[in-house]
Amino acid sequence: MTDVRPAIQTIETGGGVLKLAPELPLRLESGGRLIGVEVSYKTYGRLNEDRSNAILICHALTGDQHVASPHPQSGKPGWWTQVVGPGRPIDLNRYFVICANVLGGCMGSTGPSSHDPVTGRVYGLNFPVITIGDMVRAQAELLSALGIETLFAVVGGSMGGMQVLQWASDYPERMFSAVCIASAARHSAQNIAFHEVGRQAIMADPEWRGGDYLRLAVRPEKGLAVARMAAHITYLSEPALQRKFGRELQRDGLSWGFDADFQVESYLRHQGSSFVDRFDANAYLYITRAMDYFDLALRHGGVLARAFARAREVRFCVLSFTSDWLYPTTESRHVVRALNAAGARTSFLEIESDRGHDAFLLDEPVMHGALQGFMDSAADARGLRP
Repeated sequence: MTDVRPAIQTIETGGGVLKLAPELPLRLESGGRLIGVEVSYKTYGRLNEDRSNAILICHALTGDQHVASPHPQSGKPGWWTQVVGPGRPIDLNRYFVICANVLGGCMGSTGPSSHDPVTGRVYGLNFPVITIGDMVRAQAELLSALGIETLFAVVGGSMGGMQVLQWASDYPERMFSAVCIASAARHSAQNIAFHEVGRQAIMADPEWRGGDYLRLAVRPEKGLAVARMAAHITYLSEPALQRKFGRELQRDGLSWGFDADFQVESYLRHQGSSFVDRFDANAYLYITRAMDYFDLALRHGGVLARAFARAREVRFCVLSFTSDWLYPTTESRHVVRALNAAGARTSFLEIESDRGHDAFLLDEPVMHGALQGFMDSAADARGLRP
């Protein structure tokens, strides 16, 4: 178990900002270190007396800590209110939920838009390259600061699922159960390729200014919007796009030009333009790079089962979707086989859905039922009272 570090300052219940003392730098997988790291987080529900009901929820690439509360900038509901809330599969009448903005993010945690405490200037591209493992290490520091040594569960989808698997590899003694949804144990060549397209779109924007745009009071909005548009296509499926938009036009007749003639074009442009209001371009570069570098088996001789060798006592639930071509079921099966080989107790379900990768964020009754059943079973095994 990791001891609570007394030099760490924590803020009020309900959320706040963890501040690592300068004399406690966060060491990175790249060999570098970050001084004065801050981790912004939100909490929901109530921690029970023996601190056994805590759940860490890990967010995806463009998510944040506002998993079940309105986003402070957009005002939109939390990104997983279908799952987290009173009476939901992650029941806030029963569990205490923590969700932190990842290291490298742009919603209060230390990232490229933060100020370097050494120079006093915005990091920009002077921010060190980070990994999923670094994100998880920062989360572990947060939990130690909150006095939570063992989590009832670590839960996440997409990039959040990568963090779940990293937790199981690095800190299995600090978790009772794990839920990995629509994710993978390493990033595929196809996914790296899509990320590179997005990064190049950002860096090709004249306003990116070599990553120094914040100091120059400009923003590479066009490049970031295009990156978001390209990525958003991968979150959907062809049947979902066809059902929602087909070849429907925005107006009567064609423009015979390059306006958004089709509804799907208008939809993607809206996704891009709204995204730039809540996300930082450099953060997008760093987080996508962290995902590309993710390969859990790499440090274990290329054998994924070895990464889970210490996680035999952890209960796992792995979920995938039939129409998810970003993280297809084959990736989840690879994880499940490795967990089985490691001797871990594992449940797996492929869910029939035509909504693509984003299905885990939507109203999917089968997913909710599976998650509810797993959580109830794990809670009974843990001795958590309803």
